[in-house]
Formats: sequence, structure tokens, C-alpha cells
Amino acid sequence: MLRTFGRAVAMTSVLALMATAAVAQDRNAAGGPQASAFTLETDQPRTPEQEAVRFDKADVSITVLPEDKAMRGVTVLDFTVLSPVEALVVELDALFDVSDVQVDGQTIPRDRWSNPEGRMTIQLPRPLAAGETTALRIAYGGHPHTARRAPWNGGWVWATAPGGEPWIGTAVQLDGCDLIFPCIDNSNAEPGRVDLHLTAPSNLVAPGNGVFQGKTDNGDGTTTWNWTIGDPNIYAVNVNVGPFEEVSGEYRSRFGNVIPMHYWHLKSDKPEDVQRLFAEFPQMLDFFEAYVGPFPFGGEKMGVVETPYLGMEHQTLNAYGNGYAIEERGYDELLQHEFSHEWFANQLTNWNADDMWLHEGLGSYMQPLFAGWLRGDRYMQRELADQRDGLINRAPVVSRRAQTVDDVYNRPTGPGGDIYSKGSLIAHTLRMTMGDRDFFEALRILVYGRPDPAPGNFRPVTRSTPEYNRIVNEVTGRNYDWFFNAYLYEASLPVLQQSRDGDRLNLEWQTPAGVFPMPLEVEVNGRVRELDMRDGRGSIDTPPGAIVRIDPENKVLRQLDAVDALQAYERAQRDRQRASQ
Repeated sequence: MLRTFGRAVAMTSVLALMATAAVAQDRNAAGGPQASAFTLETDQPRTPEQEAVRFDKADVSITVLPEDKAMRGVTVLDFTVLSPVEALVVELDALFDVSDVQVDGQTIPRDRWSNPEGRMTIQLPRPLAAGETTALRIAYGGHPHTARRAPWNGGWVWATAPGGEPWIGTAVQLDGCDLIFPCIDNSNAEPGRVDLHLTAPSNLVAPGNGVFQGKTDNGDGTTTWNWTIGDPNIYAVNVNVGPFEEVSGEYRSRFGNVIPMHYWHLKSDKPEDVQRLFAEFPQMLDFFEAYVGPFPFGGEKMGVVETPYLGMEHQTLNAYGNGYAIEERGYDELLQHEFSHEWFANQLTNWNADDMWLHEGLGSYMQPLFAGWLRGDRYMQRELADQRDGLINRAPVVSRRAQTVDDVYNRPTGPGGDIYSKGSLIAHTLRMTMGDRDFFEALRILVYGRPDPAPGNFRPVTRSTPEYNRIVNEVTGRNYDWFFNAYLYEASLPVLQQSRDGDRLNLEWQTPAGVFPMPLEVEVNGRVRELDMRDGRGSIDTPPGAIVRIDPENKVLRQLDAVDALQAYERAQRDRQRASQ
């Protein structure tokens, strides 16, 4: 998901958002239906009944009714029972009217199911034993939750394209799949497959995730578009309907496969804008496949759809609403960030929202690397410097306890935007400490589950921060617990204390995490030496009048007085501005 904290949003993105908002005609107004507080949380703990089943498949049929800002849906959920159960529990927004519930073809009476606050419990006709399979069918519909400020406060977005046609999208990363269809709204309950059938007025197009399975003219002014998605990230299945045209092409991968590329854009867009953006698709694939590994969904597609909100990382169909901004970076920042999530969110999914930095921090680190890949190290360092200036450091990036997405993003006890920029800078410091060979090998194992990924030899994985720590230790043959303890599990940054003893410069790390043996480069009169700092201390001779620079290439994330002073000044300016209003 795009970031919005501190200095992290470029002004070009802000202006693009404003322009798109004008086109969409107040599309995110909160006048529509609003879901319960429970439904608007995601990644909440599963119930025992949910942990007792494996979510094999969802067959989701949705009819979009633009004039009424409404929908009708029928979803069939297939489960395999892992331990005995007497009920099935799923999440579905209670705003929907449920007209029929069936288990294995048998209708469940109304007094045998309930859906308080959006957690739906269905009493089974008979208990199910381990190894049995079952199919839950739910028919539902109505006016779904309207996004208040998509994508940050998500839901359904009902907009109007410049030509007057309906333009509809969904964005539910921070709110959950239950705003669209019945599911288990937890990152540990991703289905093995989703078949998606989108029915819309025939003058509109309904691109979907995964592989196109054909369309059917229903003879009543509507058309159904059919898609199938393998191993989807649970929040990355989305609904898009609009007056789209399609641009397509093929990318010949360094791994020997051919990847379909598709971009669905509004008919009213300027052709030169469309072609300029589409030209970035193979460029981004080149970079990610070179630095990380194979595009995870090459057997399906690299897809992008233009949306009436800024963006989101929907699997094989990334949402794009940046208005074709031309940015000083030389590439579209939003498109590149959302595309990074095909690796860091959709292929690798966090075990819990507490590990969200694995999505956002590693995804954000791809931006400085991409800038360096395109234009050289000076541009990589500029991106890293911009990220450094916006850190909050109010809470640990990882709390080591189960969290909801709202806990992480929006509550004062959570890290907020630090999961983006601080996560990126942590990744950079880890790379500088480990070296490129070990860093990228550990990254591949984290993302693919193996060091030698190739098309067809991996599937999506679910990961936690301790697992990443373990992988780093195994790849390097060294214990990096001290690194994860200091950077991920503490809010404050390591502090480097300096003192002098004659011509001797003494350096000592201080962090609540304990001994911090981070090696450190020191440049004295143009000559760079590395201090071991094995016990968190080191010293070096500095002749009288010597020019000394500590960490001259900014390899190590640490507390800096100049940044603290800048942030204090900016806070004071904001406080004065608020007081004068």
C-alpha cells in the first residue's frame, strides 16, 4: 500500500490525488453505508472453528449495480476439515442482506446461523470429522461499505469517469476481504484458489485478478467476466468496473518464460500517457527479476488497472490512480511501489499484521534500489536520505505480539509510517552489514522459500520477522539476533557516543537492546578504515587537525542530532500554525 506518513509522500503524488479526486466527483464521500468496527479491522485472531479448517477455494460471483451503488453476490467456499467441527465461521460485512445459506447443498434455517458485527457463524447439519470436505454457499447483496478515503479508509468506490460512465473499484487492504465477499479475514487463511465472476453493464469492462477465462453476454444488457487466481493474498482480490481500453504485450524473462503484460485504462486517457506508463512495465520487471527473483505470477499476468483512488497492490492487477504524474525520479513512484508488493505481500505474505514491515519496508527499499539501477548511486542515496528524514521512532517496528492492521497503522502504540521508511533503512543497513551476496540470498529464501527460485518451483509463503532473523543467521553462519533486537524490537535508534583521549577517538554504541556489535567505517584524511566494534566499542587514532567522517557512505541507520533538530523545528512550526488558526 502507498505510504502517507511524514515526508514520505512526494508532492507530485499529492497533486495527482487532488486531480483524480476532482474527476471522481467526491467519490470518497462518507455518505454511503458504513460497516461495523469489527468488520473494518482486519487480521484479527481466528476462532477455533476457523483454525480447524483449510480454506481450499472461493468461487465468487458478483453483479455490480452502478446506478444503485449496490451489488448482488453468491460465494461458495470450499473447506477441508483439519480437526472436528460443529460450525463454520467466516467474516462477511453485516451491511449485506443474506438471502440464503447452504452447506453441501442443504439450506441452513435462519435460526441456525448468525452474523453479529460481521463474524458469521453457521451451525452445521452434522459434525464434521478431520479429513472431510464441505462447501458453504452464501447468497448476499445490498449497498456495501462505501470507502471514506480510499485506499487508506477503504471499501467500495463509486465514481464517474470523464465520459460520464460508472467507474468502480474496491480497496480493502486495511479493512479486509469481508467488505467484498465471505472469507476468513486473516493472512493465515488464504484460499488455494479464487474463481471470480464479475457481471456488469455490457458497455463497461470488468478486469480481474489472475487469468481471464472468457466472458458471457447474458442477453439482458449485462456481461459476465470470468477470472481465476491461484494462491491469492486474501486482501488482494478486487472488483473493477469501468469504461476501459486494454493495452497488452509480452515480457521475455531472464528465467526463460514469457509473461503477459496488461494495462486497463480509461478510454479518455491521452495515448501518449498510456504508452509512456506501459513502457515502464518491462523496465520494472527487468529490475525486480534481476534483484529479487522471478516474477511470482508469470503464469498469470502482470496486470494494472486505472482506479478512481490512488493505488493498491492487488495480486496480478495492481490499482493505479497517479494521474500519469511526471516525477523527478524518472519513473512512476506509485506504480513501482505497488508492483513491489507482488513479491512483498502477494508472494511473501506476513504471518500477522505485526510483521507488516516485511511488506512495506522491503517493498519501500526497492525504490532506492530501483533509482540506483536506473540512474546511479547518487539517486539511490537521495531516496534513502528522504526516507531518513521522516522517521517517527515512537514505537518498535515489530511489537512481538499479534496485532490488527489498525493497531499497526493508526494507533499511537503502533509504528505507523515507520514500517515503510524505517523498514527500508533497516533493510539497507542489513545489506551493508551482510554484503550483497548474503543479503540477496537471504531475501530470496525469505520470499520464495529457497535460494534458487525458478518459474514453477515455488509457491507463495507466509513469513514472520523471527523467520527472517533465522534465515539471515543460517545464510551468514553468524548470529544476527543483536541486529533484529536493536532495529525491529526497539523504538529508539542506536546512539553512537563519541569521546576523545588525546589523539584517540573512542566510539561506543548505546541501545536498550544490549550489546550492539555493528561494525563502523571511519574516514580519516580520506582513508577509510572499518572498526570491528565487537563489544559495541572501538577506537581509532586521529592525528591533530585530521578531517574525520564517521560512516561516510551512510551505511548504518542511527540517531542523528541534525535530523532530530529538523524534526523538532518542523513540529514547532506546525504547532504554531495550528494555534494561529
